[in-house]
Amino acid sequence: MEGGEAVQVLAVANQKGGVGKTTSAVNMASCLAAAEQKTLLIDLDPQGNATSGLGISKHDLTRSIYDVLVNRTPLQDVLVPTHLEYLDLAPSNTQLVGAELELVSAFARETRLTNAIQSLDNIYDYVLIDCPPSLNLLTINAFTAADGVVVPVQCEYYAMEGLTELVKTIQLVQTHLNQRLQIEGIVLTMFDARNNLARQVAGEVRNFFGDKVYGTVIPRNVKLSESPSHGKPIILYDVQSKGAKSYLELTKELICGRLAQNSGQNFIDSHAVGAPH
Repeated sequence: MEGGEAVQVLAVANQKGGVGKTTSAVNMASCLAAAEQKTLLIDLDPQGNATSGLGISKHDLTRSIYDVLVNRTPLQDVLVPTHLEYLDLAPSNTQLVGAELELVSAFARETRLTNAIQSLDNIYDYVLIDCPPSLNLLTINAFTAADGVVVPVQCEYYAMEGLTELVKTIQLVQTHLNQRLQIEGIVLTMFDARNNLARQVAGEVRNFFGDKVYGTVIPRNVKLSESPSHGKPIILYDVQSKGAKSYLELTKELICGRLAQNSGQNFIDSHAVGAPH
């Protein structure tokens, strides 16, 4: 990014579990870092899967995103480095479960994360927030802080179920807390081209959301499933896998889309946007 350009904050969210949300957050953040974009991944899910997926022990944390939200610890003080030079992590663990209850009566409870990110003074090009699989106060904090929401959608029968509720929540936050919030993009995940239902669902999502759906589709891939247990993003676990190539192409779309927005031109062409794998 050019000097002085504001950080882009993206929440990765879907209240439906098992759709590849954390997988997308970890691997998009890692691919941005591989492209030498200074990136921060905030693990806002009490399960802490983004934390362990990057090889950080959830059980050995001295400070986490919980301290930032509840105790107003500076975000800079909880960050940990990762295996990638350009990627930092704000880790999480089950302590975060109590944060929502503790924040209920707190002053400016919806803007705790916003204030924390702003305190970093644009030292990152991208901040990605892995949201919990629910529309709770943690997710509202993420939406209030974000410029856009990236929504992973699994290509299966109930894919559209719950998306209406998610869109309504985004609209409510946009109206009352964060006017700049929008759907940044829809990511089709766990796609199997041999499955007629998967192709049908992908078509329905594209018909409903139009050009908000990324061109790159994330396939079902064994290596993608294995990599979190090794504490590595897919590009460090097996960069030649279909999963790695797909997330690299998806990240190209994300970066090119930002360049196009900033310049008023369309930089996304057939060379920048990967075909589905």
